Amino acid sequence: MCQIYASTEPARYDSEARSLRIQGCVTSVKLEKEFWSILEEMAAAAECSTPELINTLYTEVHQNFGKVRNFTSFLRTACTIYLARKDNPQSPEKPEHIRVASALG
Repeated sequence: MCQIYASTEPARYDSEARSLRIQGCVTSVKLEKEFWSILEEMAAAAECSTPELINTLYTEVHQNFGKVRNFTSFLRTACTIYLARKDNPQSPEKPEHIRVASALG
């Protein structure tokens, strides 16, 4: 069973830092390439760019909780939630219903 995971191509879990603007501030986000691929898929489903999606997610987390403690961990978690909902037809909100709010300002 572990060979399913252990045989994963290393390029999938290599880290990649990307520079982007979150709430007007330029910052760098470092994630494994696999998560960047999922975020790109999420952005395509939301009909926006990956930076727009990330900015919207940051804004919404900030609105919900007042601060964002570990944003890269949040992004990884958001990816796993997206995949779980995508694969579960019983989910109350399917990923293709995600829309980026106009809070991108």
